Amino acid sequence: MARDLRGYLEELEGAGELGRVGRAVSTEYEIAAVTARADGGKALLFESVEGSEFRVAANLAGTRRRFAMAAGCGEGGIHGRMAEAVRGASPPARRGAPGLFMRNSRTDLSALPVVRHFEKEPGPFMTSSMVHARNPESGEQNSSFHRMMPVDGSHASVRMVEGRHLHRCYEEARSRGDDLRVSVTVGVHPAVSIAGAYQAEWGASEMGVANALLGGRLELAECRYSGTAVPAGAEVVMEGRILSDRTSREWMVEMLQTYDHAREQPVFELERLYHRDEPVFHDVLSGYSEHRMLMGMPAESKLDSELKAGFPHVGQVRLTDGGCNWLHAVVQVRGRDEGEPRRIIERAFLVHRSLKQVTVVDGDIDPGSAERVEYALATRFQADRDLVVTEDVRGSSLDPSSDQERLRTAKVGIDATRPLSKRPEGFEVARIPGAEGISLDDYVR
Repeated sequence: MARDLRGYLEELEGAGELGRVGRAVSTEYEIAAVTARADGGKALLFESVEGSEFRVAANLAGTRRRFAMAAGCGEGGIHGRMAEAVRGASPPARRGAPGLFMRNSRTDLSALPVVRHFEKEPGPFMTSSMVHARNPESGEQNSSFHRMMPVDGSHASVRMVEGRHLHRCYEEARSRGDDLRVSVTVGVHPAVSIAGAYQAEWGASEMGVANALLGGRLELAECRYSGTAVPAGAEVVMEGRILSDRTSREWMVEMLQTYDHAREQPVFELERLYHRDEPVFHDVLSGYSEHRMLMGMPAESKLDSELKAGFPHVGQVRLTDGGCNWLHAVVQVRGRDEGEPRRIIERAFLVHRSLKQVTVVDGDIDPGSAERVEYALATRFQADRDLVVTEDVRGSSLDPSSDQERLRTAKVGIDATRPLSKRPEGFEVARIPGAEGISLDDYVR
């Protein structure tokens, strides 16, 4: 199994999952447009970027198959693999020599092929940037995704969600009148990105989770200015500090493919930029499949693990594509007792607080099929009996229909399972023996 982005690209190519773009492309919308057209298809490697010596990779973990490849498992084993990695997180080895990224050094951001994605965004964004910072309380390192917009050659805004781990580190440093020294990586093995997207508990080690996903093969290198340790094979590493006394106004497209409202965000000041020879810059197209997989699949895995621990009848758990792999969940149950669907709904909302809708279906319904879930609603659901509505509760900041100032929303749970009081034969889907093995080519000319 590969341990860095380049090795992963080789694995993708060997599996027929990588498309190479040889013609020259622009960072001004063109890379975003091609990536959008390829959404749900192959990963892309743009080999000739106008005005840059960098190549650009996109859509690396944009399908369940590629997400599973990055995690070192099959598609059906993603949730088990994630749970195993969280339980078995272990400190990565420290590289004695400097990281491979130390081979080239710059003092400004202008060389980076930062992509402009959408017409009404205020500028181009680094969308795969992971910020690594020391927790001022414990001294432990936190690593998490934060999109960044260059302001000038040495500064970039940093999108932080209030209350999340980096924001807590930043506020703790700011309360002391200090800037927060950090390192920022772009272009790491997607297993590292997956670990960085996982909403681990405060103080947990994302790099330990990444190391477990990579079979103990992750190697870290020291960044002296920031006092952090980052993947030694990272393509790009930026060291600097998040300023305690400066903000920049920005807004961006989020997972729902809608524009977030404008915010004053903290500003990162570059000290030094490092990169590998013939570097590869990773771009994630906001609101499209890779963004949703990287953010949604770890949340889905956490939901799967928590629900199965509490409810032995739970089968598959899915965050739906229509719900942007974030706001809507479908939970399958195989056999149950009266009242269990409602308890599952309540627990799901507690585990993944951004959920807006939870639908519980029987074991014969594929939760990944919107058509089959709608079939369950049509044949097994009664609105006056099976609907659970909760008003004025905490919701997702991404949902434009919610009260975004107070982060309050209404949530709905749907019990679309067969009523236990009715005869089961009335809900059995009729099948034709042998139909699955029929090939029309053998019959129709």
